[in-house]
Amino acid sequence: MAQRKISDKSAAARKQAGANDLWGGRFAAGPAAIMMEINASIGFDKRLYAQDIAGSKAHCRMLVAQGLITPKEGKAILKGLDQIRGEIEAGNFRIDPALEDIHMHVETRLKELIGNAAGRLHTARSRNDQVATDFRLWVRAAIDRVDAGLADLQRRLLARAAEHADTVMPGFTHLQAAQPVTLGHHLLAYVEMFGRDRGRFQDARRRLNESPLGAAALAGTSLPIDRTMTATELGFDAPMANSLDAVSDRDFALEFLSAAATCAVHLSRFAEEIVIWCSAQFRFITLSDAFTTGSSIMPQKRNPDAAELVRGKVGRIIGAQNALLITLKGLPLAYGKDMQEDKEPTFDAADSLELCIAASAGMVSDFTANKPLLAQSAGEGYTTATDLADWCVRKLDMPFRNAHHVAGSLVKLAESQGKPLEALSLAEMQSVEKRISQDVFAVLGVQNSVKSRVSYGGTAPQNVRRQIARWQKRLAKEMP
Repeated sequence: MAQRKISDKSAAARKQAGANDLWGGRFAAGPAAIMMEINASIGFDKRLYAQDIAGSKAHCRMLVAQGLITPKEGKAILKGLDQIRGEIEAGNFRIDPALEDIHMHVETRLKELIGNAAGRLHTARSRNDQVATDFRLWVRAAIDRVDAGLADLQRRLLARAAEHADTVMPGFTHLQAAQPVTLGHHLLAYVEMFGRDRGRFQDARRRLNESPLGAAALAGTSLPIDRTMTATELGFDAPMANSLDAVSDRDFALEFLSAAATCAVHLSRFAEEIVIWCSAQFRFITLSDAFTTGSSIMPQKRNPDAAELVRGKVGRIIGAQNALLITLKGLPLAYGKDMQEDKEPTFDAADSLELCIAASAGMVSDFTANKPLLAQSAGEGYTTATDLADWCVRKLDMPFRNAHHVAGSLVKLAESQGKPLEALSLAEMQSVEKRISQDVFAVLGVQNSVKSRVSYGGTAPQNVRRQIARWQKRLAKEMP
């Protein structure tokens, strides 16, 4: 944020005011420089300004409604808070590390604007319940942004899946060609993964949506406040039922980070496939210049850097979850300053996740599939051997283990002659199993293979189209 002069006070005077006016009469002198350095959180918690002002406005209205401050004081406070938000968003708000955090900054500026009435705002409120409320509001908004980003990613995947419902490609196990699938089916797998991710975020949102405001420092307050009123105004379902829990709980951040880590792993798996598919050894897809970079020394290179960076940022997100777990593991109730360390990893993880989602969505829309090579690769490695075994089970009433042995023997025969299974003659097949008939050729070949996989969840193009329609209908219900 840009800085501007908001007071005629000297820096020393501001520091002294910060120590005495906001901490109270217990402290006669300001903190040592190193204490200021380790104690200040304004460098990162300034991101909470909108939530801090929203919470303060709700608290102010409640205090007026309960007769704890006058309507005139309330009006002045609300007007001052609106002005502060305008200054921050215009880049005209001065940041002073001596004021520690966003809460002190807002309160100090409010006092400059409206005088002693600003001190009424902190009635029945502590920074403990204030920051817990602000942080919950921030995480809730982050969840909503992530959910919207994942929904957009799903829609893009569905559009490409529809385009490639019939595009055959090799399906892999152990990164070895296993059975033919369609590219549409492969993309739908990620639609399902990101659907589960969205469910985890939505579950976390439901649980976090209770208000700590009014819990004060840890024990509640003797003043006649209305916590339900502030909870409702801030969009919470209810106030939290235990004041100790309200100020000390960070489960909501842990759940967000846990869901973020799982989602990031899914994004990383997709990114890894893009990296592999773009390689000269695979050439399954290409990305445009928008999502690739060149080499400073090798002019032929087109590097899938966007995918690699998505893959790389997962470590930061998983690390954020671990960092917060370690911070919280030894803390007794209720609030400890250690909990100031909850925000930086959460902010960083949210930023990284949102960026990875956006980059992944861009790559989904950008890539071009090499259909001929995908089809060719789908048939390499005798990927229809299981279709042959299934045919033996279905047509010859053969136990699957016997059918597996027959198919394996025919693969060995075809391999010895350097040709695909469907190129074997009927006589050659009957040399292994005399009951095999001409009908077997209807299941061999990659196109026949994918068309036959009609079991629910299978790769048959008709299944793919049904699943696309199901997801499109589901996502359409979410549109405003």
